Amino acid sequence: MLLSVIVPCYNEEENVRCFYDELMRNSDFFREKKLDIEIIYVDDGSDDGTVREVKKLRESDDRVRLISFSRNFGKESAIYAGFKNSKGDYAVMMDADLQDPPSLLPEMFSYIEEGYDSVATRRVSRKGEPVIRSFFARRFYKLMNKVSKTDIVDGARDYRLMTRQVVDAILTLGEYNRFSKGIFGWVGFKTKWVEFENVERTKGETKWSFWGLFLYSLEGIIAFSTAPLAIASLLGVLFCVLAFVLIIFILVRSFFWEDPTSGWQSMVCIISLVSGVQLLCLGILGEYLSKTYLEVKNRPKYIVKEEL
Repeated sequence: MLLSVIVPCYNEEENVRCFYDELMRNSDFFREKKLDIEIIYVDDGSDDGTVREVKKLRESDDRVRLISFSRNFGKESAIYAGFKNSKGDYAVMMDADLQDPPSLLPEMFSYIEEGYDSVATRRVSRKGEPVIRSFFARRFYKLMNKVSKTDIVDGARDYRLMTRQVVDAILTLGEYNRFSKGIFGWVGFKTKWVEFENVERTKGETKWSFWGLFLYSLEGIIAFSTAPLAIASLLGVLFCVLAFVLIIFILVRSFFWEDPTSGWQSMVCIISLVSGVQLLCLGILGEYLSKTYLEVKNRPKYIVKEEL
């Protein structure tokens, strides 16, 4: 049996070798289970020495493979490329920074042997993360589970072990705008969750800024929920009713008091509020329209510059 280990990389020059060494600590386990492995490093357009380090590893171990993009296409494209180019009976997706401990692999594989189709991981703590980021991350998971029918577990990592059947199911979802956490939940299958304490990066700094994570969360909401469109419609109905009530109020007030100039301050506030809501609704519609626009273009999710 073959296990494909998929490792998306973006400027992970310092961690390429460290990840490989840590993964190889499971060599006895691989031999015991008669598992051959292929390690697919997917370089997402790094501008450091990531590709060079992977090539060094390949010189000493031909099980190491490299897929290098022509530019940075994003982690979602790297995940998709890894799955698409994997050949294994099983596939596992792991980050190169060792925040996804390879030491969990034996436990995860044992659940596959018990009959699970997928074994996913989730962090039970966020030790080492900024407090504000942790707060908004938890709010995001709660919001997603309220507005979407797709089950997304709080603290879920992309680190999961899957059978070939699950990988093939994921590949049938060929959308351009991808949100893997949602896709994993959407395809279903029998999944076992493994919990672990948060592990900080071995070397280097995270490539995710707060703004980047915010945009990524919007990607997930738009990809797996139409609730924002329903909210925009509801706001439109509410403000139409409010406008009708105000019209009646103004007519009655003018009839009895005949004061056309009073209340202009409150009217300005109301106009500003309504204009803001209109722009918000247009923004929501624009987000969905932009995703549709990108899908219709049917551009490739990534372009490979080099493959070994």
